Amino acid sequence: MRHTHNIAAAGSFSPESAQETVTLDFDDRFRRRKVFRTDSGGEFLLDLPEAQVLRDGDGLPLSDGSLVLVRAAAEPLLEIQADTPEHLMRLAWHLGNRHLPADLQGGKILIRFDHVIERMLIGLGARLAKVQAPFNPEGGAYGEHNRNPEHQHGHHHGDGHHHHHD
Repeated sequence: MRHTHNIAAAGSFSPESAQETVTLDFDDRFRRRKVFRTDSGGEFLLDLPEAQVLRDGDGLPLSDGSLVLVRAAAEPLLEIQADTPEHLMRLAWHLGNRHLPADLQGGKILIRFDHVIERMLIGLGARLAKVQAPFNPEGGAYGEHNRNPEHQHGHHHGDGHHHHHD
């Protein structure tokens, strides 16, 4: 089976040089080792030394000399806007306090759709829209691993307060 052990960062090669594409949601773009099927039906093994995020436009150089272009799939997101930059910062603080992965795009924030968070944001006066778009969150202090709702861990905040996230 064709395989790759590294990622060619977007911008380090010409996208036209790719022979195939693979379109993946964010969960599938955060992997260490997995067999993927390209959009045209070919298979390859991603086998990295550690889990990394594949960004839209990255390339995967395969063992047969071909190159697969990574495309971020559209997924259900919540677009968050606010009336003022200060209000948007407050909303971002509330999202960060919950360690939610967020895609920061100037005057708006994109998060994965979550009806509980949607209700919280409505209560905080956010302007919301449900959208289908690629999700490219920031890395952040707790790392990309925190995108998974099944992942549980605790954090110590230095003030004697310790809590767990479910």
